[in-house]
Amino acid sequence: MAAEAEVLDELHRLRARVPQLTGALAASVDGLVLAHDTPGVEPEGLAALTAAALGVAVRMTDAAGRGELRELLLRGDHGYVATYAAGSSAVLTLLAQDRVNVGRLHLEGRRAGGRIGELMDALPRPEDPAAAGARAATRNPARSVARTANTATTPATTVTPAQPPAKTTVRSTMPRRTPRATTPRPTPRTTPNAPTTSES
Repeated sequence: MAAEAEVLDELHRLRARVPQLTGALAASVDGLVLAHDTPGVEPEGLAALTAAALGVAVRMTDAAGRGELRELLLRGDHGYVATYAAGSSAVLTLLAQDRVNVGRLHLEGRRAGGRIGELMDALPRPEDPAAAGARAATRNPARSVARTANTATTPATTVTPAQPPAKTTVRSTMPRRTPRATTPRPTPRTTPNAPTTSES
């Protein structure tokens, strides 16, 4: 992308103007790398950490009643990390040695952030599909009205689900067999045995 190439050129010029800079990175506020000149530092990780630190700094300035965040400066044992606003959708992060002139760092960082912001804000942004459809209808209202009329006059088609076939009962023509009447058999009568006597 031409804008990204111009942003990278701006980072190179910034490092040439401030020799104590050891790295420069432009990223979106969401943590996506736009362009970088950071030898020895992973740009994706630095962009993600910049977005996280930016979120905390924005909440801090808001809670303290200091308005919108303009810049963020961190100092470690081996130098500075400075983050500047670059338009409405990007930020500029600079890495500098400990012996850098902080006033010069702020001056050049703010200028470069302003130029990078102008480049990024000039890029066309993706359009909402709903807004694109509304604009297309405004450009050709006759087609939109015709489409609406066709939709209104077309009768709605009702699909009736197929009914399952009716169950048919097949009756047998064979005569039914009548069960024979059974005569109960007489129960034989038993005579109790007479007692027997034993002769002595």
